[in-house]
Amino acid sequence: MRKILTLGTLMVTGEFIFLLPFVITRLFRPTFLKVFEITNFELGPSFSLYGLVAMGAYFVGGPLADRFSPRQLLPISFMATALGGVVMSFIPSVYVLSLLYGFWGLTTILLFWSAYVKAQRELGTDIGQGSSFGSVDAGRGLVSAILASSTIFLLDAFLPTSAEEASLAELTSALSRIILVISALTASGGLLVWIFLPKEKNERDGLSKISLIGVKKALQRRSVWMQALIVLCSYVGYKSTDDFSLYASVVLGYNDIDAAHLASISFWLRPLAAILAGYLGDRFVHSNVISVCFALMAVGALSIWSGLFTGGAFAMVLLTIVSTSAAVYGLRGLYFALFEESKIPLTITGSVAGIVSIVGYTPDVFMGPMMGLTLDNNPGPAGHELFFGIVAVFACVGFVASWLFRKSVSP
Repeated sequence: MRKILTLGTLMVTGEFIFLLPFVITRLFRPTFLKVFEITNFELGPSFSLYGLVAMGAYFVGGPLADRFSPRQLLPISFMATALGGVVMSFIPSVYVLSLLYGFWGLTTILLFWSAYVKAQRELGTDIGQGSSFGSVDAGRGLVSAILASSTIFLLDAFLPTSAEEASLAELTSALSRIILVISALTASGGLLVWIFLPKEKNERDGLSKISLIGVKKALQRRSVWMQALIVLCSYVGYKSTDDFSLYASVVLGYNDIDAAHLASISFWLRPLAAILAGYLGDRFVHSNVISVCFALMAVGALSIWSGLFTGGAFAMVLLTIVSTSAAVYGLRGLYFALFEESKIPLTITGSVAGIVSIVGYTPDVFMGPMMGLTLDNNPGPAGHELFFGIVAVFACVGFVASWLFRKSVSP
């Protein structure tokens, strides 16, 4: 029963923490840009500041997670992040918005990420690493999909008129109320982890100390650097899903509500893709399944790059979103399960997760500006096609990195 409660808590809370900085803009990007009166390029620096702060937070957060238990660190992270959501609900200036994203780079990473990865790996010692990481990400995906569809209906419910006829003031009020609802959910995550995550030995007796020994060991392993590159390329694919709603609006001519509904399809694919990838990874070899996912991601991205969908071929667009999303979420369900394949000791999991994340999540720094520049400087379908052409290149690099990883850990 304890394992089930732990698994359920990790599923729910792992998604709650990132709702404010990422999910709102992914689902409601057209509305978000209108309400904050900014362009894609002006929004980019906010994500970049988040990424820059996160880089330092990953490094410090790793040894911190090796010293303290997830149950000690995570509640503070949730409460601080929720407080930032209250600030966001007032629709601040773009300058304050950037500072807010920098603040979230600290609250969602320093006290959360490495501790969260560590909690999943500890659970994986009982149920299998692929099953642990895959099941948790599948659960996160299910929670995300439910919340995505629910918040879309909330936007519709909060608007006194249709999305096409709503004034800027009405859109602003509706988005502000959605942000407050999500802030409350984020705060509830802190309570859940405090109640349901198990205590650890170092939480009870405080014998262990913060040390950089784990960091030093991580830096000496070639497999860690290959895993970091795999995470980086996977995360580029994940960040590319931010463009789905805007692509539907600009290329297919959908309104804000319909564009958000199309983007939400990607959220619903995540549970199935992650849990299937985790199962296949445990049954076969994690890095082999990752290679297949990268190949599928490349095919999907190249399909959009080809420009075949400019005329609004809905069935093909849907198929491409399905294949690309399945590949991206399959990767997310597997890339930290590689710790077991490369025989990383559990005692330095936090430090290794921190090093992998410093490199792997650099798209938080460059993807926002790159996406903004690409789309704003190439209006219409051309910008979206070019953007996914870049994503295809990263997919190919990830495929090579997964092969090199497999060579580095082979006996």
